[in-house]
Amino acid sequence: MPILERFRQHGVTRLVCTPHLNASQAGAAPAAQHRAILQELQQAAANGPELLPGWEIMLDQPGADLTDMSLTLGDSRALLVEFSIGGIPRGAMNELRRIARSGRTPILAHPERYYGCTVNMVREFRKLGVVIQTDVSVLLGRGAPSELARDLLAHGLVDILASDNHGDLRSLESGRGWLLEQKATEEQVELLTHSNAELVLNDEDPHPVPPLATGGVLQRVRRMFGQ
Repeated sequence: MPILERFRQHGVTRLVCTPHLNASQAGAAPAAQHRAILQELQQAAANGPELLPGWEIMLDQPGADLTDMSLTLGDSRALLVEFSIGGIPRGAMNELRRIARSGRTPILAHPERYYGCTVNMVREFRKLGVVIQTDVSVLLGRGAPSELARDLLAHGLVDILASDNHGDLRSLESGRGWLLEQKATEEQVELLTHSNAELVLNDEDPHPVPPLATGGVLQRVRRMFGQ
């Protein structure tokens, strides 16, 4: 189990496994099979992090019933959701509001990837009680999605960083290193890579993460003044 061992070495104590699932197929989600697989993995990696079940739910159908507890992260009320990278659909605000009012805590995965998404959109999502999760791999990359991810951090709009590991080398460790390079405080690093995720899994509100001045915003300021 090299992946789980690597997470353990990096200090990860709880790992939520979130295979992809369409909202339109939520009623047929193989939850029992998912839990059985995780149990086998946990037994095979007894010294590894605790494995929790969950799903990353594509909101492909407005109004889908997502209240079944087998769809949430662990035993919490948190629900990891995503949109198509093609863009934020019409009615996104209404759908996220509906999910929040159903008794679930929507966690929006990687908003930086969605075409046309803006800082102001994410700010409005958060007003609905949506938790914002950004992928480390995008944060450390290049291009428009990476710039947006850094801008969200600079505005204090990111609650959680995720490894988004797909059986590869991605981990939070590179994110921690990057945050320290950006002169992030211990509080910012802890909130983004550990504490807020624990709070959400315990059905508590994440703590605000102080804005982190990153290259994305600074570069645009320099461009504005011709520097």
